[in-house]
Amino acid sequence: MARTKQIYDESKIQILQGLEAVRKRPGMYIGSTDSKGLHQLLWEIIDNSIDEVLSGFGDQIKVIIHKGNSVEVIDNGRGIPIGMHKSGVPTPQVVFCTLHAGGKFDTSSGYKVSGGLHGVGSSVVNALSEFVEVNIQRDGKIYFQKYEKGGSVINKPKILGDSRKTGTSVHFKPDPSIFSSTVIDYKLCYQRLKESAYLVKNLKIELFDERTNETETFVFQNGIAEYIDDLNSNKDPIHDAIYLEGTNLGIQVECALQYCNKFYSENLLSYVNNIRTRDGGTHETGFRSALTKAFNDYARMKGFLKDKDPNLEGTDVREGLSAILSIRIGEDKLQFEGQTKNKLGTADAKFAVEAIVFEKLKFFLAEKGEIANSLVNNAIRAAKAREAARRAREEVRMIKQKVVKTANLAGKLAPVQNKNPKVNELFIVEEAVPNKAETVAFRQFYL
Repeated sequence: MARTKQIYDESKIQILQGLEAVRKRPGMYIGSTDSKGLHQLLWEIIDNSIDEVLSGFGDQIKVIIHKGNSVEVIDNGRGIPIGMHKSGVPTPQVVFCTLHAGGKFDTSSGYKVSGGLHGVGSSVVNALSEFVEVNIQRDGKIYFQKYEKGGSVINKPKILGDSRKTGTSVHFKPDPSIFSSTVIDYKLCYQRLKESAYLVKNLKIELFDERTNETETFVFQNGIAEYIDDLNSNKDPIHDAIYLEGTNLGIQVECALQYCNKFYSENLLSYVNNIRTRDGGTHETGFRSALTKAFNDYARMKGFLKDKDPNLEGTDVREGLSAILSIRIGEDKLQFEGQTKNKLGTADAKFAVEAIVFEKLKFFLAEKGEIANSLVNNAIRAAKAREAARRAREEVRMIKQKVVKTANLAGKLAPVQNKNPKVNELFIVEEAVPNKAETVAFRQFYL
């Protein structure tokens, strides 16, 4: 088969300018161009607003799903700086039109912790939207700037009026030429915003859908302790939520855990800077290690486990466990595996979580003896059940091995292959009695 001659020279080498790279390969930045990637745009803008709250600026966020599936996120943070950037363009334009530009790389800007896509969140949203409209309330004024498809700047920031408030409003519409669907899912937004409100105590989040007039407001004073109660409301919890918190190695750790009667599996939800780490990471490793160690120490101290008894395993102490682990890490230590932050790779997170959870949980078990004894007894029962299951598996394995050996015997010693008693025969062979007939007598029995 003849090949068409193709020219490959210096003219074929391209340099993608501005936000072209994002539109060319959107999956590199938001994971996919399906519903998951679509909503990732919204999460990026919401995460920016939450970062303001985590840094101590603002306490309210409002999300409006407009008719036509555009979305608006409004916060009462400091507002994006409006002055001229040293690069020669207005600062909002730098934020929304330049990859890897933002105020979260320098902790002196007030961002001790942050989520989002490492300084590309706002610009990626701009690149993948039909339009983006930004309203900024700051320095006593209201400023407005608009961008269109691919991040084209429509106007320089202009003053719309005066205001005593501060904050930022970002209104955008995902580009249908990029996404397979641009329908914003209200239920998905509801779940994500409720989750975010649980993770930040006293943060008020409002959700309003203009398409259906559905509305909801979330605010929780006790944070993840209320979250765990909500998760286990129909699972017959054994005790009230155990809440643990502390700081180690500069990492803030919060944890809520509860054991339930109605399920035997483990349910662990983990978050880093309010971002769900679905694939776990070093913080989950530290949590599981601390849990196992605390239970074993208590069990031996109280005599539930004798010197000759083996330690409880991790699966034993996590049977029926529901837990939420939320940690906050500064930008200087933050390491994720992948752009969309599904798995944490920060080594210090393991040691910080392990130290805090072990110390706090060990103290709780010592203080709450009745609950502790019940939980340890449950873990010991789980260990016995695990050991019984192991022995049963070994017995089955031995039986299978015997069957295999029997099947390999010589043909004349092989077991009967037919289970029909009418066609099977049993032959008993006897040697002749001394001084009797020397022949061998055969007695034939039909089974």
